[in-house]
Amino acid sequence: MEKQSAGVEAPTPLSIGVLLFPHFQALDVFGPLDALNLLSESHSLTLSLIASTLAPMRTSSGAFTQQILPTHTFATAPPLDVLFVPGGPGTRDATAMVPCIEFVAQVYPNLKYLISICTGAIIVAQAGVIDGMRGTANKRAWVWVTSLRPQVKWVEKARWHVDGKWWSGSGVSAGIDVAFAWIADVFGEEAAAGCAVKMEYERRMDPRDDPFAKLYGLGGGEEDGEEKDGTDKLDKGGVRRKGLGMEDT
Repeated sequence: MEKQSAGVEAPTPLSIGVLLFPHFQALDVFGPLDALNLLSESHSLTLSLIASTLAPMRTSSGAFTQQILPTHTFATAPPLDVLFVPGGPGTRDATAMVPCIEFVAQVYPNLKYLISICTGAIIVAQAGVIDGMRGTANKRAWVWVTSLRPQVKWVEKARWHVDGKWWSGSGVSAGIDVAFAWIADVFGEEAAAGCAVKMEYERRMDPRDDPFAKLYGLGGGEEDGEEKDGTDKLDKGGVRRKGLGMEDT
């Protein structure tokens, strides 16, 4: 039995889904997937690539792009334990995002973990499933993302953040760090460290280590991970804690 962040005993999640849409950010998807590919060498995982249709989904936009084939549509997706939601230029297409938002709202109650990366946070937020929760997103797109769903308590300075079953990564490459943090939490630090060594990837271990917040004028001099009223902070595992006593949520 593996232990979730929320303190609930549950089986190790096996069924992993990745949401796809036209013009997703390549590294948002392939970074975490590479870590999971290596994890699957020692742990039994299943993968579903899920989109509105089975047509090839293109990365980013413009002439220089790649394609990936979905394995399932939103209508045929299997039950999921974990859903990764990437960002990318396609998240700004409000019409195209409607079925993605509806899918997240549909599956969220049965997920053990929902992991958003970059502007994928706005898909999750507009599904209405994280209102009142704390999380982060791409700092370059911060004003746009946070303006679309002010009901979410957005954390400006965080490489990643954990609130209940919602794990959120900052921009693009932060998806790899939040993926490794999740692997360490669920499968153990040894598993995460081993996969990182195989990738020759140097992890950011502190979720408050977010240089891009400063670059884009975010954080406002507040303590790392602290809300402006000073009531909530992050511990070094990226998990939300309340007050000065750092009680678990």
